[in-house]
Formats: sequence, C-alpha cells, structure tokens
Amino acid sequence: MSAVHIPAGDRDGFVRTPSGALVPAEIDPFHRALRHVAPGGLIGQTTQTAGMKRLEAISGKTVGASSLWMGQTHVPASTASANHHHGASETAIYVVSGNPTFVFLDVDADEPTETHIRTGPGDYVFVPPYVPHREENPDPESEAVVVIARTTQEAIVINLDELSWSAVRVD
Repeated sequence: MSAVHIPAGDRDGFVRTPSGALVPAEIDPFHRALRHVAPGGLIGQTTQTAGMKRLEAISGKTVGASSLWMGQTHVPASTASANHHHGASETAIYVVSGNPTFVFLDVDADEPTETHIRTGPGDYVFVPPYVPHREENPDPESEAVVVIARTTQEAIVINLDELSWSAVRVD
C-alpha cells in the first residue's frame, strides 16, 4: 500500500499515536503492529478430532485476528482422523511433511464414491464449506504435518459418526 499524504490541517479521521504517527482512527491500537507467534506459542486448546492434534497459531485469542484462523495439524503414523467438517468455513491446507491422504465422499458421480487425495510436501488442498472428510496418514513410521488456514476466526470443527452428508446442517 502506498503512503497517504495528509495535508496540514486536514487530519479528520486520524489519531496521533504516542510516537507521533498519524493513523486512521478506525484502526485500534491492537491492530497496528505485526504479531509474531513462535512454535512455543501455539495453543492446543482448540476443538479436536480423534486421530489428530490441532494447534492454533493465528486467531482472535493469539493475535486479535477478526476474520482468520491459522494453525497446524499433526496426524501420527498409521492413523486416520475421525470424520468431520468445518461448517461455513473454507479451509486451505498446505502439506509441510509426510504424505497425508484426504478422504471425502464424491456425490457428483452416479453413486456416492469415497475419494482419496494423496499428497506430499508442498501440496495444497482446498476443503469447501460443510464437506465431510477425514485425514489419513498411511505412513507406518512418520507423522504428517499440515498448515491450515480458515476463513472463520475460530476453528469450526463438527465431528461426524460417518463419512456422510446425512448429519450436515447448514447454518
């Protein structure tokens, strides 16, 4: 973003910070600086799904985010998570390590088909809102680690009994 020139005497809508800088009045003090979250600052007290561990990094709790949630998911070796979806949230996944498999029910075929997306480091996966899915780590020795970002400020997780649309309720 380029600098905005404010003519002398035309400071309506701006406030002066303690350092003397003029900033738009609608930007509250908590959102004027970058926030750093080191690995030791990740929070494990977020909604969990059996078979995996979610760690919260960027959220309202950690940095005052208002529209974004970002964190890590760890899936141990030879493990499959429980079935779940993320409500109205879009989810973006980046594979850091391991070869996780993402499983969903493809209902656009003639018959519902359980579909597996096999991934590796550097791959991205998009999970649309409300889509029931699960993560699997078929590797017998290494955990899979992914970074996730969601379009909702909190990590919405609705655990399901089965990989099915029957229990999905649109808010």
